[in-house]
Amino acid sequence: MAGPGDQITAPQCEGRGELRASHADREQVIEVLKAAFVQGRLAKGEFDLRVGRAFAARTHAELAVLTASLPAEPATARPPTPAGATGEPPVVRPGSLITVATAVCAGVWMFGFLVPWPRDSEGDPPHGIALLVYLTTVIYLFILAMTLWLGGAVMVQSWLKRRSRRAL
Repeated sequence: MAGPGDQITAPQCEGRGELRASHADREQVIEVLKAAFVQGRLAKGEFDLRVGRAFAARTHAELAVLTASLPAEPATARPPTPAGATGEPPVVRPGSLITVATAVCAGVWMFGFLVPWPRDSEGDPPHGIALLVYLTTVIYLFILAMTLWLGGAVMVQSWLKRRSRRAL
């Protein structure tokens, strides 16, 4: 059984009483309620009722009432996890690949068009140089399209993960 000193108060609500609560304050209280529900300290109906009241609360005092009857959480303090220690593979940034591909393509274009190549009887450059410029451009556009497509897929996947975590 919880003693008088073992109660949770809404985060950052102490001493504010009748001050108007912000959306962030309501979200903090809802997070406390979620934790209590997951740990089995609140029934589903009670959780839903308190979350509804948290959304309707206007002051810090109203928010504090919602978590006042919850017993204190176990004293298992977890150190904060560093940003890169979530176990997810690092996101590959396509900037360097695009930079190198652009530099190579620009170099080939300069090589193909700025060097004074001997012209044939019709005034065209050698077919090998024209083919080199053409193939380099096609490969560059392919690399650019694939990089942007894969980068977009990674961004959408990351967005969906963040969205699903918020839904919990």
